[in-house]
Amino acid sequence: MEEWYHYVLLIVVGFAVGFINTVAGGGTLLSLPVLIFLGLPPSVANGTNRVAIVIQTAFATAGFKSKGVTTFPFNTYLGASALIGAIIGASIAVDIDGAVFNKILAVIMIAVILIIIFKPKTNLKDVHERLTGKYLWLGMLAFFFFGIYGGFINAGLGFIIILFLHFFNHMSLVRANATKVAVVCIYTLSALVVFILNDKVNWAVGFVLAIGNATGAWIASRVSVNKGDGFIKTFLLVVVGIMAIKLWFF
Repeated sequence: MEEWYHYVLLIVVGFAVGFINTVAGGGTLLSLPVLIFLGLPPSVANGTNRVAIVIQTAFATAGFKSKGVTTFPFNTYLGASALIGAIIGASIAVDIDGAVFNKILAVIMIAVILIIIFKPKTNLKDVHERLTGKYLWLGMLAFFFFGIYGGFINAGLGFIIILFLHFFNHMSLVRANATKVAVVCIYTLSALVVFILNDKVNWAVGFVLAIGNATGAWIASRVSVNKGDGFIKTFLLVVVGIMAIKLWFF
């Protein structure tokens, strides 16, 4: 990066990404193209983005905790399982055509919309969270595979994590979000290490992007707690819809 406004752009984009990732997911679909546009090779952009994600999710986790929302130690168990998967995902070289990948991801986004709209409502006031026993073990298995994808690219995974925790573990969307950011923080650390060892991180760019990410994440974590599940559901629908259209047609 040679121009001063590139750094301003990074902070602005980072703020948007941090907010989107914390409330819903899919922010990586914005940050990665910007990093590549600014001249970073795709693999370096992928690794550099992880610096911002780690800091973003750490701030988001702190933001939720400051509002009294935490799911420890459940989030740690899921995070440990996802961490192992993320090491695998970040280490595997996957050669897939970009256009094909985008269309597959668009289909996933549309499926998420349909699930949100047509899934029978769960009255979470009358249903206890399912965080132990078989639900914990099956959750850890699922998050191992989430971690593999998260270690590889991470784009769009936040949507799936939120819905899994909401419908499988009967978490409110707010608590599912708090769990999501903590888990992503844990497994992204392991993926970041892999990128560092392979010299795929531009630290200066990563830290500038992280300024915006962290600020957006902190604000989003507190807003989502104050606004509740209705705000998160609406935000999910809007963001997922936009991402699906972008990926399919552009």
